[in-house]
Amino acid sequence: MTLPRRAHPRPLDIASGRVDLTHGGGGRAMAQLVEELFVAAFDNEALNQRNDQAAFDVPGGRMVMTTDGYVISPLFFPGGDIGSLAVHGTVNDVAMAGARPLSLSAGFIIEEGFPLADLKRIVQSMAKASKDAGVPVVTGDTKVVEKGKGDGIFITTAGIGIVPAGVEISGDLARPGDAILVSGTMGDHGVAVMSQRESLGFETEILSDSAALHTMVAEMVAAVPGIRVLRDPTRGGLAATLNEIASQSGVGMLIEEALVPVKPQVLGACELLGLDPLYVANEGKLICICAESDAARLLDIMRAHPLGIDAARIGACREDSHHFVQMKTRMGGNRVVDWLAGEQLPRIC
Repeated sequence: MTLPRRAHPRPLDIASGRVDLTHGGGGRAMAQLVEELFVAAFDNEALNQRNDQAAFDVPGGRMVMTTDGYVISPLFFPGGDIGSLAVHGTVNDVAMAGARPLSLSAGFIIEEGFPLADLKRIVQSMAKASKDAGVPVVTGDTKVVEKGKGDGIFITTAGIGIVPAGVEISGDLARPGDAILVSGTMGDHGVAVMSQRESLGFETEILSDSAALHTMVAEMVAAVPGIRVLRDPTRGGLAATLNEIASQSGVGMLIEEALVPVKPQVLGACELLGLDPLYVANEGKLICICAESDAARLLDIMRAHPLGIDAARIGACREDSHHFVQMKTRMGGNRVVDWLAGEQLPRIC
């Protein structure tokens, strides 16, 4: 049963209104904010019950659950915003287990004085990303903190999904001889955010790659249930993620610089900013580690999907007691691709 919408004396002043402490106080103002912004945007049967939780049926199988917080600055960037990013990031974290994402929750911490117009834009973007992905936001929470105690808006999301029978994908399953694949160009998201943050103008606009990858993953898993590892290279980029997997699995890795796809404009921006694209965040790409015999088939599947057109094989796992990730450079030498020291790009997601 869907409860009827409450009637309020006056609608929210979206054009010029701002969030104030009453919007988080549990009273009439908060009820109106939730009703006219969040419930109206996300609009699904579970959320419309207006309970403090969501009840829903789930198919059989192993469940996957993830949670993530989003503190990106700026809130709006070329190719996306904090709202769509929060959906895509959590959907992808579920999908990296080979799971089908089912539902999301969302928690908002909003600073007093935050423009209602910006809040509506973020919520609508988040709702569109959720609906496009087919993964509804079924429950949530809103808090308002005093001015100066936050930074506009922070979003926390959680997601659940179901892993198909017979699928076991984990960061500790890579083996020597396995192929290392990526689904597309590296560094797009981080450079898009940094260019907006620093008000840099490039001849060609660099857009974030923020996207939900679960439909591509579903096709990959259906064709090759024995995929060893899937991971989205977000904070720390390709380099940090490969080091994580190498450490988990107890293997070494050798990748080739010439095979790692990077857009020329992203490479140029990284040179200007003093960044290494291997360490720059991505929000719509994945790393796949698989048996050598499955590599060609998985590449074909990725390249046939709109989000995997630039998929490439970039290297292989190998025996190495030190679990080093190394790269064969364009000049023919080898260098260690080490863990990132410090924070190259803060507040990137």
